[in-house]
Amino acid sequence: MGQGVHMQELPGIGKRYDIDLGRGGDRVSVVVRRDGTRDLYVFTTRSEDPTAVIELSEEQARKVSAVLSGTFFEA
Repeated sequence: MGQGVHMQELPGIGKRYDIDLGRGGDRVSVVVRRDGTRDLYVFTTRSEDPTAVIELSEEQARKVSAVLSGTFFEA
């Protein structure tokens, strides 16, 4: 994938995308399940335990994506 982004197939679940944030062990992992649900994991250290976990529906994930990509704005 792109530099600092790694994809792993999760058999029977979907795919996991690990995004290196470039600050020590900071990273974000997104699990895209086959049913469209997304799980967002935030890691702030090299620990295997996430600091935060958020489950997003497909619609919620699209909204967050639009804000992060800069395509959503209000005049």
